[in-house]
This record gives sequence, structure tokens and C-alpha cells, in this order.
Amino acid sequence: MSLSPIQIRLLPNPRCFFDEQVHVKVDGLSPHQKVELKSMVKDDKGVIFKASALYAADATGQVDLCRSPSLGGSYTGVEPMGLFWSMTAQTPHSKLVKRDVTDPMLVDIEVFDTDGQGPVLGTVTTERAFLGGGVRRTPVRGERIKGTLFTPPGPGPFPGVLDLPMMSRNISEVRACLLANKGFVVLAVALFGYEDQPKKVKHLDLEYFEEAVKFLRGRPEVHGAGIGVLAISKSGDVALSIASHLPGISATVAINGCNFSVHFPLHYKGTVISPSPLPVWDKITPTPCGPLNVREATSSDVNQASEIPIERSGSPFLFAASEDDGNWKSCLYAQRAVARLRRHGRENVEVVTYPGAGHYLEVPYMPHCPSAIHPAVGKVVAFGGEAKPHHEAQLDLWRRIQEFFGKHLEGRHNIAEKSRL
Repeated sequence: MSLSPIQIRLLPNPRCFFDEQVHVKVDGLSPHQKVELKSMVKDDKGVIFKASALYAADATGQVDLCRSPSLGGSYTGVEPMGLFWSMTAQTPHSKLVKRDVTDPMLVDIEVFDTDGQGPVLGTVTTERAFLGGGVRRTPVRGERIKGTLFTPPGPGPFPGVLDLPMMSRNISEVRACLLANKGFVVLAVALFGYEDQPKKVKHLDLEYFEEAVKFLRGRPEVHGAGIGVLAISKSGDVALSIASHLPGISATVAINGCNFSVHFPLHYKGTVISPSPLPVWDKITPTPCGPLNVREATSSDVNQASEIPIERSGSPFLFAASEDDGNWKSCLYAQRAVARLRRHGRENVEVVTYPGAGHYLEVPYMPHCPSAIHPAVGKVVAFGGEAKPHHEAQLDLWRRIQEFFGKHLEGRHNIAEKSRL
């Protein structure tokens, strides 16, 4: 904390969960003094993310981000968490990476005179934690599966969720442990290429995910009647396939995914779902700012044999789709999935679309990623979206995910017992 009379306060506490709002106040300024607030964080790859905003103190010499409007900078208007969600990577085309969820992210906030000539007037650091007090993080290395299990404190039984990553060679521990903080047992698994898994595969076996489902349902802390599946991007079609072919799935959330198999054939006990060709290389074009536009590289005319027979599932579905998804036509695929369900008399489906949001819909306050290396293309592509509507979409979707799983998964009476720092 700065030794000057100017003080930055973080309420109710400088330590909170990553998905929680913190109240930022600056005290001790001159009446109507103009200042610049800056935020900075370094991710687990060493990439620095920054944001800044201009403010004018009120008549008492205070800037309160819950009521004071930003006059310019990374965002404008009253945005209590603007210094967090508007941060951008100082290394172009980088996505914020958090591998070790046992350590919080440390976000530095500084205040300067707007003339830029003087020293820092005040500084403070907030700890943005991921793993709640009492939540157990357990690496899982089964006969086939590679994953991490997050278990809330207490005996349970809790609702169980299988969390699938957006990329092949990682595990979505950030989302999984934050969801465990809310009272869910979450098993986050890799698709392939993690640790000693093959780096390249020619097909995906649903038996791998069947083992994960059985493992999760067999845990004593999990209510065994049925579990949820949560997926984004490429893993969306895997989630739909799990719900369609495997027993014990009581709720499925697919975020910006496809209703057909992409990239790899899906195999399960002699059944093969062939993938739709992806990408169509001659439909990839450069954008004016440099990254490639791959949105049209996914054909709208999908081979019917590639569509996933989701009508076979008894699971309710929640489809979330970004209208400015630069990766592919998420809204179209969500519409087609819903239409297929309804043709078969299935109405237990919810759809939410987000104007202005891009492909990587993640947890609240995660900085927007407009462009990055695409694992399938091997080059930098535009993932779409604008920072503010993307932030608003992440807030809304995080609430909807918890409500959806809470509604459809047994053991939901235990969700009220949330973990704390």
C-alpha cells in the first residue's frame, strides 16, 4: 500500500475469487482531481496484460469505480470491474493462461496524475484466487483418462460435472475449480495430447469419456443418478456425443460448439461418426488487421452422417452461442441442434445467444481474447467479439451454467454450501 495520503481500497477484501467482483475506491485526492488508474497482471506464461482508465474525483476527493465513470482509456462509463475485464495482452495474439490454480493471480492497481509527470500516487495488489478453502484438487490418472478432480468441502453428495477443454492439450482447471467452489464435484479431463497421451490422433474414442463418466458417477461425494457435461469449442461435439451415446448424463452445456463431428471421427463400440471436412482451406482469408478469418472455413452444408444424433439423449441441453464468433457459425449450429431435437419431439432445450461476443466465452472477468494461434490452422486467427459485450456475456453465461446444472442435477440441495477463501 502506498505511504502517501492517497489510498486505493479494495472492498470487501483484497483477496477474493477470480470470478467475484471487487469494489475499488481511491481516497485522498483533491476535489475533482483527474487521475489515471492502471492495472497489470502477469500470466503463467509470463505474458503481461494491462488496462488503464481516466477518472475525475468527486467533491470529496474520491474515485469510486461503482459510481464514477471512466472518461477514457481501455473502457468508458461506470464499469466496476473495467480494470480487470478490459486488460489486453502486451504480447500480440496472446490468451491469458493460468495453469497452476493453487496460486492466485496478483493484479497490481496504480493511480497516477493524468499529466504523467509525477510519481505513482498509490498502489495496491489484489489476489484473485481460484481454489476455495476446503476444495480438494486431486490428479486423476485412470487406465485411460487424464484429468483433475475438484471436490467441495463436506461429505456431499454433490452434483457431478464432467468438464471438457476448448483445446486438446490442456485441462480446464480454472473453470473446473471455480465451479467446485459453488458446490459441484468437477472432473476436468483432457481430450488428447496431455502428458503422455498421443500428441496426434486419428480418431477419438468415446470409451475414454465413458471411463471418465463412470469414474465421476462412482465417487462417494457425487450423487450417482446422473452428471452434467460442460464443453466449449471443439469439445462441444464431444459433449453432444457423450450425451447421445453414454448413460448417466442428466444435463449438457455446449458453448460455441458444433452439432456435428469435426476434426476427428468419433468411435464407440463399432459406431463411427465421420467428421465434416474442416477447415476448407480456400475459404480462409486475411483480415485487414492481420489475423486470418476462418469463420467461413467451416462448411454450412454438413454431411448428414456427421450430425450427432442428440435426440437419442435424455439429457436437457443448454446451447450458448456468440453472434460474433470468429471461429465458426456457432449460432447456426445451435439453431440446427435445437431444430433436430424438436423434430423428434424434444423440448427440454435452452438457447442463449450473445451479440458482440467472441469465441472464447470463459469465466467472469477473464480478459477477452480477440486473436490467437488456432491449433487446427497453425496460424493466428481472429476469434471475434468486442471486449465489453464479451465481458457481459461471460457474466451472464456463468450464472446460467450454475442455474442449469443446479436445476437438472440431483444433489443440488448441497449447492448452497459454497466454499470460501
